[in-house]
Amino acid sequence: MSYLDHFGLTAEPFSNAPVSRFYFNAPQHQQALTRLLYAVSSMKGLAVLVGDIGAGKTTLARRMLDSLPEEDYEAALLVIIHSGITASWILRRIALQLGVENPAQEKLALLSQLYQRLLQIYEQGRKAVVLIDEAQMLETRELMEEFRGLLNLEVPERKLISFVFFGLPEIEKNLKLDPPLAQRVAMRYRLEPFNADSTEAYIKHRMRLAGSARVPFTADAMEAVHRRAAGTPRVINTLCDNALFEAFLARSTEIRAALIEQIADNLGLEAGAPAPAVAPAAAPPPPPPPAAFQAVPGVPAALRRDPELAQESEGGMKVTATVRGGSVAVASPRAFEGAGPIASGTSGIRSAVPRPSTPSGISPFPAAPAVQPVVPPPLPAPSPVVQGLPLEEQPAPAPLPPEGEGSAAAAGASKPRPGVDLAEIDRYLEGLGKL
Repeated sequence: MSYLDHFGLTAEPFSNAPVSRFYFNAPQHQQALTRLLYAVSSMKGLAVLVGDIGAGKTTLARRMLDSLPEEDYEAALLVIIHSGITASWILRRIALQLGVENPAQEKLALLSQLYQRLLQIYEQGRKAVVLIDEAQMLETRELMEEFRGLLNLEVPERKLISFVFFGLPEIEKNLKLDPPLAQRVAMRYRLEPFNADSTEAYIKHRMRLAGSARVPFTADAMEAVHRRAAGTPRVINTLCDNALFEAFLARSTEIRAALIEQIADNLGLEAGAPAPAVAPAAAPPPPPPPAAFQAVPGVPAALRRDPELAQESEGGMKVTATVRGGSVAVASPRAFEGAGPIASGTSGIRSAVPRPSTPSGISPFPAAPAVQPVVPPPLPAPSPVVQGLPLEEQPAPAPLPPEGEGSAAAAGASKPRPGVDLAEIDRYLEGLGKL
């Protein structure tokens, strides 16, 4: 009896051998495949897919090969297993995979055969595509130059062959061995590890395709698998396969996180960081208060007093600012203590520039001087007219008080002068009559 019988499985769900029917279309794999298919369908020339060890590059390469219909493509997949291959070897292998019979040993003759075969494929309305897996093994400049020469085989409207390199990130260093080839890379894509949701979906997908009626992994066990495997599909397979076997030995039908942790420790996997808690979204800061306005003497008429809104408030008058035909209510003048001069912008809105207050706490705006009332001096009373005296002998009018004298001088000037004794005048006239 094996763990397949113990869990009711028809096949090993977590084998690391690439099996097409177990392919899991994770979001990152779907994105990569979509881009690569576009590159070959439009004959871009060279596309590159990179990913870390165990990220699923080989599985994706095989999936892509299966996705290219034979009626539209002459496609081949080459897996480079040794870095010591030569340019002539790779050229012969490409020719054989594309249907060249009896490839010539001499390079020029072989290139001629390959060119004729590519023309036949083009005339059939199909496209020649070669997928290179483990392309980081192409470590010499001679190999890079060979691929550049093949990409130069083209007709006026398009290239005759396209390549897709699958490899570790070190492939970027190899491409730099031949800068003209590096410039011909039409598309690059990096295959990222699974996230927690993709890991859980991957485990359930594989168990279902293997014939399981239920998933023996608990939720915390699948979270531990993702954390200890760091989202790498190959390591996920290794952990889950060992967990199924250990659960079978313990005659358990459920796999918990403790078992996953024990297996991961035995395999020497790093502990990994626990999933971070989702912090609540911070509340947005309150909007700043609107800029205050204050009418300052000498400022052009951007501020006015609105009779409908004017009122006494905290010892000051509420005013409004007229801005492009509208009215905006602002605070009382007390709110302007410590404010600077009014600044005018191109928008037509005037704002107060902050200015620190004086140590006494009094606004640095100069106080308006008190206006003293001006009391006009009273006009002097008219001098009395003496009957019977000639005009030239009439008493002179009282003089005006000097300019600037106080109210006491004005009051003294307003008193009438003493009059002439009438009895004396009668005696004077009586004397004239005796003459």
